[in-house]
Amino acid sequence: MRPSGLRLSDVSADPIHLQPTAPLAERVLLPGDPGRALRLAQALLHEPRMFNHHRGLWGYTGTAADDEPLTIQSTGMGGPSAAIIITELATLGARRLIRVGTCGALDPTLELGTLILAREAIPRDGTSQALGASGRVEPDPELTNAIARAASPELREGPIVTTDLFYDDTREQNWAKEGALAIEMETATLFTIAKNKQLQAASLLIVTDQVLPQRTRITTNALTQSEHRAGEIATTALLSDQAGSGSRLRPIA
Repeated sequence: MRPSGLRLSDVSADPIHLQPTAPLAERVLLPGDPGRALRLAQALLHEPRMFNHHRGLWGYTGTAADDEPLTIQSTGMGGPSAAIIITELATLGARRLIRVGTCGALDPTLELGTLILAREAIPRDGTSQALGASGRVEPDPELTNAIARAASPELREGPIVTTDLFYDDTREQNWAKEGALAIEMETATLFTIAKNKQLQAASLLIVTDQVLPQRTRITTNALTQSEHRAGEIATTALLSDQAGSGSRLRPIA
């Protein structure tokens, strides 16, 4: 059955890039990195089952701490890949989505490993603009506030900027002047699709690089610890008593 609120013209009835091998939960964590999806599934889910492995975009469904189902699905890098995955997840029945990703700090006071809660995204990427984003795009306030409650006081909150380029030294100073705390590649796309499809979406980011005044990279061990903490916070925000109703499984079509 086609989920309510979606038109047949939005996407093919049969997703092309996701090929589910397990049920999908209505609540989903969205790391970009397939390896992070695996690590989070191992750490956060009871008896995770592989939801998708097509195109190397690993995803898993299991039971979270509240005994309700949770899916963790990687999106790949950049807006075009993320748009495909998020659109197909929505078609399959996903309703509450949190990006658990990485970013480069534009604010020099942000230390490596800091968690940033995106209160808005500045769309400087082609994908979100093609989807209709104009000005700044915002997350779902209820879900975003649930993340803030779960993480306080260890978060920084504010605007971030989404771009198509990982290596771009020409515009970072200007984006910092616009008030962006950090730069990344998928959040504006997520927020725009969520607005268009009436989904709940939020974005929690790990500072893995200090971009200004020069690039400095987080260590592998520190990144693993930070992504585990970000996953715990995002999962807590998605628990049935934190944001919205409980999470139901969508069966394999």
